[in-house]
Amino acid sequence: MTAPVFVVEHFDAGGGGRYVLDGPEGRHAVSVKRLRPGEDVVLTDGTGRWADCVVLDTEGKDRLIVQLDSVSEEPQDEPRITVVQALPKGDRGELAVETMTEVGVDAIVPWAASRCITQWKGDRGLKALAKWRATAREAGKQSRRVRFPDIADTATSKQVAALLAKADFAAVLHESGEEYLAGAELPAEGEIVLVVGPEGGVSPEELTLFTQAGAQAYRLGPSVLRTSTAGTAAAVLLLGRSGRWS
Repeated sequence: MTAPVFVVEHFDAGGGGRYVLDGPEGRHAVSVKRLRPGEDVVLTDGTGRWADCVVLDTEGKDRLIVQLDSVSEEPQDEPRITVVQALPKGDRGELAVETMTEVGVDAIVPWAASRCITQWKGDRGLKALAKWRATAREAGKQSRRVRFPDIADTATSKQVAALLAKADFAAVLHESGEEYLAGAELPAEGEIVLVVGPEGGVSPEELTLFTQAGAQAYRLGPSVLRTSTAGTAAAVLLLGRSGRWS
């Protein structure tokens, strides 16, 4: 089994490469994982910097002392995959973020589509966005990632169109698509941006806006998936076809 991952803010080790993991992460390591001397752990800042470490000792219920010798940098995978996820109802947004993080999506953009049942406004919106970011962090740790996905601020349709215009490959999952995503020609590098609509679908006006920005409508498969699962299914397809899973 691979070593568990814990998040740190910095990698400033003390004398002899000793590093103290404390706070909530230290408590999780000591009191939940019950790590013991000699076991391996990975520390990461979630942005690609990471270090293999060995547990030296524990102190109390929330301090893990490890040996940290060197820090490595994981390069950004190519092509980079961004999923624009329309806001699902209930807790399905967190499910979408969790599974997309686990499979390897690089960035997730919450989208306030016109047909979204859920609306992020005021404090409620800030709280919901914080949940998405916390979910990405925890899913990143669980899936042993050292570069967690970026969770952007909520985007309008015009902001999504601007993102699509800059992409090297831009796609909208939509039943009007004449081609399947599985047959699309993908770039070897650069940015892939994929739009997933809400429960009510992408509106005609939004689809026109996105296609004018350079995106193309694609079908994913013969069945209709929920908005909370379509992004993950499409991301897996893109990850496999782009060579990132080979």
